[in-house]
Amino acid sequence: MIGQRDTVSGAHFAFTDRWGGVSAAPYEELNLGGAVGDAAESVLTNRALAAKSLGLEADRVVWMNQVHGNDVAEVDGPWTTRITPPVDGLVTATRGLALAVLTADCVPVLLADPVAGVVAAAHAGRPGMVAGIVPAAIDAMKSLGAEPSRIVARTGPAVCGACYEVPEAMRAEVSAVEPAAYAETSWGTPSVDVSAGVHAQLERLGVRDRVQSPVCTLESEDHFSYRRDRTTGRLAGYVWLD
Repeated sequence: MIGQRDTVSGAHFAFTDRWGGVSAAPYEELNLGGAVGDAAESVLTNRALAAKSLGLEADRVVWMNQVHGNDVAEVDGPWTTRITPPVDGLVTATRGLALAVLTADCVPVLLADPVAGVVAAAHAGRPGMVAGIVPAAIDAMKSLGAEPSRIVARTGPAVCGACYEVPEAMRAEVSAVEPAAYAETSWGTPSVDVSAGVHAQLERLGVRDRVQSPVCTLESEDHFSYRRDRTTGRLAGYVWLD
């Protein structure tokens, strides 16, 4: 259920795998995405199971309506509106409130400054990485007192550069914005390495404590992959402070 977990000075980071939930095929088992065609009751049950395994209350987890953009919302509690705003980043200075990001090949970015008491979560797919969702998330944290040199960054399972094949024109477009994302597949065709691009951006922004997951979602049967399966579930990354 929880594939990776890390704690640094009271800041918690966790990434799920696909197992331990109740969803039926093709979303088996722990689908946490509410907009992929799975039964709503299954998604709610899965979110409650994942939260419980992390020692969290399900109603103290904030989710996003992700749209591959660069907007970041500051929150101090769960959404009070029925419709979740379209954002790809969340930031909070509220301790005990968990921020969640959904992925199935994109890069989940979890950030925390334990000293300032600020955390953020960002959804960095190829378009979002190019649009600057990572710098936007860091800026939002700084507005709440965070310092880049203190920020701890963890990125979760995502499709790797050796598997993320794209047209040559797309690779050129992406690498013009972020050269570190320029890559080649294991079979010798153009590709994009979004995780490498994200970490290059974090480094330039002054974030030194960074760890990248070694898991490629397309290669791993323990993780959902949109590029591999198309109709599939969503993984989640969670970040919160004691």
